[in-house]
Amino acid sequence: MNLGHASAACLIQPVMPELPEVETVANGVNARVRGQRIERVTLGSKPEPLKSPAALIEETLTGAKIERVHRVGKTIVMDLRRSDGTHAQATVHLGMTGRLLVSQPDVPVPPHTHAILHLGDGREVRFVDPRRFGRIGVVAEDTKYEGPGAEPLTISEANFAALFRGRKTPIKAALLNQALLHGVGNIYADESLFRAGIRPKRHAGRLTRAELLKLHGSLQTVLKQAIHLGGSSVSDYVDADGVRGFFQLEHRVYSRTGQPCRECGEPIQRIVVGGRSTHFCKKCQK
Repeated sequence: MNLGHASAACLIQPVMPELPEVETVANGVNARVRGQRIERVTLGSKPEPLKSPAALIEETLTGAKIERVHRVGKTIVMDLRRSDGTHAQATVHLGMTGRLLVSQPDVPVPPHTHAILHLGDGREVRFVDPRRFGRIGVVAEDTKYEGPGAEPLTISEANFAALFRGRKTPIKAALLNQALLHGVGNIYADESLFRAGIRPKRHAGRLTRAELLKLHGSLQTVLKQAIHLGGSSVSDYVDADGVRGFFQLEHRVYSRTGQPCRECGEPIQRIVVGGRSTHFCKKCQK
């Protein structure tokens, strides 16, 4: 089956889903499809979203039972048990505008749907991505997908501080380095630095241990709060049911250029760090 692709204008600059958004989607899909069997797979005609060959994706997923859906970094991972007893994994990266939706079969298929997993109970898991920066693929049998860096929600204070020791890059750029911490993006780097009172251009290696421990705590707190509120919907992001998140209502600095700081009233500043738009308060952050 060839899935159609209609053109659509994007009125808001897309923002790549970060750890809380990906966690929310993964948890939502897991709650809805865990234990289901994939009866068949329908892939679209566009090659860009396929990280693995189409035939391999279809062969790996067809007939497999979904044991768990979870997040690794910014990637959604689907643990599978195949009919022959072997294990495999499917991976979905949402890119800038990707969505992973669980739908009834009578719900019209959205434009830009690149993959449909047809489940045993009749429902469908649909991967939708207008810009085609997202990717769906499979991992070799009996291997595990691992992200490039440490997990921000579980890393210890000591290991967190060690990541930045001796680094001359700005702390904002270091937080975005997926080889160090996978899953942290622009929104939550800005928000965590604000709550820790640290300016984004300060060299990571020059931060004191006390500052790094405060940043460790603020990062984990921000990420957990964002997950609790379903992530930040600032452009295309929605959860597995197509519902927007609410953490954008809690943003202290991100995308609030010129607006008064919620703590001191000073206008929020916008600069560029490592090629990324960066927001901070020059009074609250030192």
